[in-house]
Amino acid sequence: MQNQRAHFGRFDNITDITVLFQPMPRSLFRSTSRPVTSMFVAGALLLATACATREPALSVSLLEPANGATVTSPFEVRFGLQGMAVQPAGNMTAGTGHHHLLINQAPVAAGTVVTFSPQHLHFGASQIETMVTLTPGSYTLTAQFANGAHQSYGPAMSQTITVTVK
Repeated sequence: MQNQRAHFGRFDNITDITVLFQPMPRSLFRSTSRPVTSMFVAGALLLATACATREPALSVSLLEPANGATVTSPFEVRFGLQGMAVQPAGNMTAGTGHHHLLINQAPVAAGTVVTFSPQHLHFGASQIETMVTLTPGSYTLTAQFANGAHQSYGPAMSQTITVTVK
């Protein structure tokens, strides 16, 4: 039996999956080589299927400033998002929403409306960056993603960093 290859193409973060099937020496398994080879092939196909059908990772992040940064006010804040799309407030398309910046506030529970206050900045026009002005001191900044009705996607769709404003 010759070596055989099965190619499964490109996936999200995986360039290629190529499985190399090699003959197994009969002396190693005696009469069980076919069942063992079949189990290997089934396992390889299961792995390839799992890689091809996995859901995209969902996350929100603060790209700038870096966690622990010392900044001068005003400073730039840039949001990152994976697995969802940014849409304006009011758009209730599934898998979409907009960013909020919480200043010295904990992430908002899933389904809870993000309040409007000086500590809860809303970016309902689909902004992904802004300039923030804060007085000197230490702050926690939390990026919180919420749907078109400002209902939070919860702590899983938030990221908190600390910054010091000079």
